[in-house]
Amino acid sequence: MRVAISGAGVAGTTLAYWLHRIGHTPVMIEQAPQFRTGGYVIDFWGVGYRVAQRMGIEDHIRDAGYEMDRVRSVGQDGSNQAELDVEVFRRILGEGFTSLPRGELAATIYHTVEGEVETRFGDSITAIDQHGDGVALTFDHASAETFDLVVGADGLHSNVRQLEFGPEADYLHYLGCKVAACVVDGYRPRDDLVYVTYSRPCRQIARFALRGDRTMFLFVFRSQHNTDEYSPIQQLHNEFGNLGWECPQILAAVDEVDDLYFDVVSQVKMDRWSRDRVLLIGDAAACISLLGGEGTGLAMTEAYVAAGELVRAAGDHRRAFDEYEGRLRPLIRTKQDGARRLIGFFATRTRFGLWFRNVAIRTMNFSPLATLLSGSVRDDIELPDYAM
Repeated sequence: MRVAISGAGVAGTTLAYWLHRIGHTPVMIEQAPQFRTGGYVIDFWGVGYRVAQRMGIEDHIRDAGYEMDRVRSVGQDGSNQAELDVEVFRRILGEGFTSLPRGELAATIYHTVEGEVETRFGDSITAIDQHGDGVALTFDHASAETFDLVVGADGLHSNVRQLEFGPEADYLHYLGCKVAACVVDGYRPRDDLVYVTYSRPCRQIARFALRGDRTMFLFVFRSQHNTDEYSPIQQLHNEFGNLGWECPQILAAVDEVDDLYFDVVSQVKMDRWSRDRVLLIGDAAACISLLGGEGTGLAMTEAYVAAGELVRAAGDHRRAFDEYEGRLRPLIRTKQDGARRLIGFFATRTRFGLWFRNVAIRTMNFSPLATLLSGSVRDDIELPDYAM
């Protein structure tokens, strides 16, 4: 089958890899003019990591990743308020755990299909018309074409979801926070392999030192409304400009950045992830939110399962899509519940809450308690072997 995949990020490229491997012809359509790199640092583990192992890219991910040493919470004067030894979680999760920029993971996956799978950059789908034996697509630039299946792997603000299932307002559930991330060159100070966080009520800023004398910054802040009259940069200045610590110099560095990621923290909830020949995967179908910590791995898992179920169903897409959804929906529901609980870690509301969070961070260094609380980071799913 010829399968149009909207989006060449983690979900889309993973699906393209598996579809190509089992003999289908995927075509990726990406709105960006070129492959997107960079982005915030993610922790990568669990079922998504196991998919990466089956793709044979574990060594590449390890090379691109960082073996983070500790998470440190600092006060207004930079003093250490609490610290968590990440080795505690490595003992719980096993060796399948690393941290790396999301864009570098996406690039590693893309290289497995580059030159093998057609990728159309700088274009997007403008209309979807399903009929008995295919799906007719029109595009911003390319001529109209018909495909056997269409997959929306185009993220939180999915174009395919909008065209086929209706307005995103029907499916996006705003969690009361906004997030921004960027990478700057030459920032000082650096704390290698330490994820440094500074928090005030309803706000958190974090930095992590990357190779090549680069530093990644992540901003999270609570906001009653998911829209704002100010630009993203101005919103960051409004929220963090008077908070002390390194905030003034961080904002000055961010002012010079060309590529700033900025978005609302939302979840996607839908009654169905498919409609006949159109399927959604990754954040387009069931975003757990950036704060959930495992959305990237789940996107890879969804892509793997979608392709695998097509194999088991011998190309019967309706049966395959139903099995895909039935297998993954309970896991996604659990991860969405856990992500909502984590908002308090990133954007604690009160000073007492900040004090209590720091106590909790220190306490987590004790392995028995960390093991007790590790249920939210473990994946309660057996990854099927589809013999692909």
